[in-house]
Amino acid sequence: MTPEEVEERIEAAIEDCEATVERARGEHDDDHLRATVVSPAFEGESLLDQHDMVYDALGEAMTTEIHALELTTRTPE
Repeated sequence: MTPEEVEERIEAAIEDCEATVERARGEHDDDHLRATVVSPAFEGESLLDQHDMVYDALGEAMTTEIHALELTTRTPE
């Protein structure tokens, strides 16, 4: 799964979301990614719940196509 495909999947699943996904630095495997996800849907949610929203958006890809995801979530403010 390419970083662009991961971005599209996250943005399609989370309201008013902007996702930026890239290969993790220093990793040569295609399945190690870094993502920053910004959405007003995260307001009032715990960090754990925010991350769960992203993992839910990626579904089974988290266990099959993505080995590691370094994740940063935040609200637009």
